[in-house]
Amino acid sequence: MTEPGGGLPFRPRATESVPAAAPAPVRAARLGMLPVPLPATQRLGAGIPDWLPCSDRSRGRQDPLWATGSRGLQWFLVEIEGSWGMNAFTSSALGRELGQRIVSRVEAAGMRPLAIRRTGRRDPGAKTRWRWAFVDSRPGFEEVRWGEVDAPGELLEVPLDGSTGIHSAEPVYAVCTHAKHDQCCAVRGRPVVGALAAEFPHETWECSHLGGDRFAGTMVLFPEGLYYGRVDDADAVAVVRLAREGRVDERFFRGRSSLTHPVQAAQHFARERFGVDRLAAFAPLAEREGGVDGVTVVTLAAGAGAGAAGAAGVGAAGAGAAGGGAGAAGAAASVGVADARIEVVVAETLSQPLLSTCGTTRFGRVREFTLVSLTPA
Repeated sequence: MTEPGGGLPFRPRATESVPAAAPAPVRAARLGMLPVPLPATQRLGAGIPDWLPCSDRSRGRQDPLWATGSRGLQWFLVEIEGSWGMNAFTSSALGRELGQRIVSRVEAAGMRPLAIRRTGRRDPGAKTRWRWAFVDSRPGFEEVRWGEVDAPGELLEVPLDGSTGIHSAEPVYAVCTHAKHDQCCAVRGRPVVGALAAEFPHETWECSHLGGDRFAGTMVLFPEGLYYGRVDDADAVAVVRLAREGRVDERFFRGRSSLTHPVQAAQHFARERFGVDRLAAFAPLAEREGGVDGVTVVTLAAGAGAGAAGAAGVGAAGAGAAGGGAGAAGAAASVGVADARIEVVVAETLSQPLLSTCGTTRFGRVREFTLVSLTPA
């Protein structure tokens, strides 16, 4: 299997003919994309006819967003001020050796490391701070705990079990702006983080690579670990406000980091079928192989009160969490009882060959999910 954003090697046959294409600016305009390669990424396309940034190509293809959120049950966030290289931990103020030791330690604990920093210009006279955050994204255990060390080497001594740090009721909104990893993340991510910081200054951070560069602007909302993609600055605040009410906007939602990709897909299709936008709806109850390679059977709770975990929303007291409740009730009614279950069968497929990042020069296929059936369990 391949991770979303990754790809299996593909080489076009030399005998294949390529139909003539309209000039890139014309095609881009037809698809609602930027008319030319973004200035910051233009050099990456040198020598490739009709080259466009990966996020423009993805929007033009209408690549599915659902079930593309990479796995992360628990996270260790580290504030790293200044510029980041290709790897935000090893090519930054931490230094290569210390950065690698931190990453290795965090990953050995089964956690996701993520670099964060405040947006905007930093006061050159300000003291460098080494803040960290422990984030638990598991349903029913959602939590953010903050701490700070005096020197970066002390990050190696921070317990990774959530036993230290100060509990925070505030969420964390992390927007990928990791330019050295993929220019689309910076070009599309910076307007998004600017818009969010203007509305939610304390909760908003820039972050390092999240995966799915072609879906820029990408962001993740903690503690729940809610991935979003193709978010523009005009959409960002509305998406977050909805999330604070315990609801998701399926136009931008990629999935929840604590759930497997088949479950992410199943929840997407259930929300789409019943018109339910509550995060708490359709809690996963079971997951099994479907007897055919690539097919997964997911059982979801379908009752009006299904999935209490997460009902309070992202760092909010639950205002508006009842949004979509009528749809959930309708889902229960459609299968007959309040504690009903639905069975969603999804199939893993591979996309058409594509260039998944701005820097990719080799075509590959990426994983996608389609709906096979959705029935009462």
